[in-house]
Amino acid sequence: MIRVKSVQVIGAYNVRVLFTDGSEKTLDLSPYLVGPMFEPLKDPTRFREVRVDPELETLVWPNGADICPDVLYHGRTPASQEKALR
Repeated sequence: MIRVKSVQVIGAYNVRVLFTDGSEKTLDLSPYLVGPMFEPLKDPTRFREVRVDPELETLVWPNGADICPDVLYHGRTPASQEKALR
């Protein structure tokens, strides 16, 4: 299983993520900022609080929001997830 090794905020809602397989991706996380857990992260100050949980090895924020590392690695967005379920 591929997990997140490190994260760096590089823009408004953009991050650079290093995965445990050595690959690196620059991701725009703005499509994920929907719903009660993610809406507060539209505040850039709160968004920049992102970190890698050492146990879960994925992106997390102090308010409890997180994004599955598989979703990040495969570039799935909420819209593409919704289409896959149809």
